[in-house]
Amino acid sequence: MTAASSDLTCPSLPTSAQGPRLSRIVAGMWRMNEWNMTVAQRVDFLEQCLALGVSSFDHADIYGGYGVEAVFGAALAAQPSLRARMQLVSKCGIKLLSDARPAHTIQHYDTSAGHIVASVEHSLRQLGTDRLDLLLIHRPDPLMDFDEVADTFGRLRRDGKVLHFGVSNFSRHQFESLHRRIALVTNQVEFSPLCTAPLFDETFDGLQDLGVAPMIWSPLAGGQLFKGGDQAGERLRAVIGQVAEEVGQSFASVAYAWIMQLPCKPLPLTGSGRIEAIADAVRATQFSLSRSQWFEILRAARGHEVA
Repeated sequence: MTAASSDLTCPSLPTSAQGPRLSRIVAGMWRMNEWNMTVAQRVDFLEQCLALGVSSFDHADIYGGYGVEAVFGAALAAQPSLRARMQLVSKCGIKLLSDARPAHTIQHYDTSAGHIVASVEHSLRQLGTDRLDLLLIHRPDPLMDFDEVADTFGRLRRDGKVLHFGVSNFSRHQFESLHRRIALVTNQVEFSPLCTAPLFDETFDGLQDLGVAPMIWSPLAGGQLFKGGDQAGERLRAVIGQVAEEVGQSFASVAYAWIMQLPCKPLPLTGSGRIEAIADAVRATQFSLSRSQWFEILRAARGHEVA
């Protein structure tokens, strides 16, 4: 892998007044077991992320068919000094149909106390660590009891197994309902120039009001920003490309910068095992778009003027 540039460093940002200080760019580990890295290569990848200032790593119990946390944990076991230099984030609450979980007969959500605790203990074993820096409920569960979840979070904190808590894919009302019962430090949601709903459904407004920074999954729309497609997608790609030429940055860096310019201070997740792709995200922390450039991208994304 290409060594990280020594003059390129990602800043860190507290997710809230009570929250952990995460790196502004978070390395998403969803596909790590598809990267076909040896243990030594995984250690090298993590070292290069840390050299870039990317110290936060996002997991979920279900990633890789319940296998990614163990793959990551093998790298930590090979180089134990890595753990003290990073923040580990994981999620729970989805039960997948998987050979690794033969008792599951239907894909469903489970935010019961028993499942949350069991998921955390499994994640700790797989990762080979004694605590998670941040635990998220992965999806809103129609059968979720807010009081039960809050009580369970409080018990996990008292036991020292999880330091901070948040949610993922929650609406503003769902977030605030649980936040009233126990402090949540983030809501991880999908957002990109191809998925702008959180700008207009009060998700980002509500988090900004509470001083809570969202985490952003799929900030490059799962790679769709780079691909050919319909007329709207082509229009958006042309505008981002033009802005990239104007500011002298890469296409991906401009997309990340557009996201991070929001006043709720989003923390985008990468999803790549290429250190060059992560460096593109880190570069986006070092420049801003003009207001006109920002709205040019929004106009292209929506296909119409703001008014």
